Amino acid sequence: MEGLNSNLNLNEGAPPRVRPGIGEWSPRDVPGTRQKKRARWLAVLVFTVAAVAICGYGYWMYTLLS
Repeated sequence: MEGLNSNLNLNEGAPPRVRPGIGEWSPRDVPGTRQKKRARWLAVLVFTVAAVAICGYGYWMYTLLS
C-alpha cells in the first residue's frame, strides 16, 4: 500500500547538480536524546502534579459543600 507511507526523499526529481551534499542542510538546534528524555519525564511529572492538584481541590470543595 503505497498511499499509507510518505516518501521521505525530498530530493526526488531534482537534478543531481542542485541536490545538497550530506550534512550540508543539517538541522539546527535539534534537541539531543537526553534532552528529549528529560522533557518526556517532565511532561509526565507536570501532568501528574496537575491531576493531583485538581483532584485535591475537588475533594476540598466537596468537603466544604457537604
